[in-house]
Amino acid sequence: MESSTPVMRVADTRCETGEGPIWHPDEGVLFWCDIPNGRLLRYDPNRDRHECVLNGDDALSGVTIQKDGALLLFRAGGRVERFDGDSTSTVATVRDAADTRFNDVVADPEGRVFAGTMPTDDHLGRLYRFDTDGSIERVEGAYDIPNGMGYTAARDAMYVTESNAKTVHEFDYDSETGALARRRPFLNVRGESGIPDGLAVDADGDVWSARWNGSAVVRYDASATERERVRFPAAKVSSVAFGGPEYRDVYVTTAGGDDRASEGAGAGALFRFRAPSGVRGTPPFRSAFPT
Repeated sequence: MESSTPVMRVADTRCETGEGPIWHPDEGVLFWCDIPNGRLLRYDPNRDRHECVLNGDDALSGVTIQKDGALLLFRAGGRVERFDGDSTSTVATVRDAADTRFNDVVADPEGRVFAGTMPTDDHLGRLYRFDTDGSIERVEGAYDIPNGMGYTAARDAMYVTESNAKTVHEFDYDSETGALARRRPFLNVRGESGIPDGLAVDADGDVWSARWNGSAVVRYDASATERERVRFPAAKVSSVAFGGPEYRDVYVTTAGGDDRASEGAGAGALFRFRAPSGVRGTPPFRSAFPT
């Protein structure tokens, strides 16, 4: 169902690939990435101001918030860095991801991090689990671009998007061990334009899926029935996150800011809209990877 919800362009950043939005409740700001340019950006809604807080020399694909408020940055070459606002330090390197870069990442309720990597000419994308004891394990399966991830409201299942398969998978999820089991399709959009990208799950368990080359964020209930579709003036809608003091604000990243003539007048910008009445998100889970 097409939504009449108005969307607001809050940061006209013209990102080449804006991605990985995450609300930082300690600071009351939203962080997100411009992947190929290695930039970490921050938007402060109280001041209505955005800025680049970190310029990297290689790709920056995803961010989690640590228990102490610092950020974990997931980069090219399998590298993970800690960023405390002033400096970065490498805390882990996944050796068998040296030929690729991380893509979407998410912390789980216990402080682990799941991180996907992009496919290469030699292999499909992979999914890794970073545990709170510092160990790193490759999770079963191969993915043609592993992407947006999230958890059901009951925290008993996990969603993992496989973009080029145009599918969002659902797994049984064990919070005690971080194990994933019994992969099955939750959502398949092969009959639609665009591919599923980043996602967020609201407090009631509805799944909000960004649609790359589909100019939309689409909301589904827990049975994968479409509830609404919010349109944007950008073809490549890349990810979505809830934020604000009550998690009623929905932030949306887009890509293609280097070619607005082809990608749309809002390509590469950060957008925001208000969630429908009674709908709100939840605070992001925090990572606890040793640094």
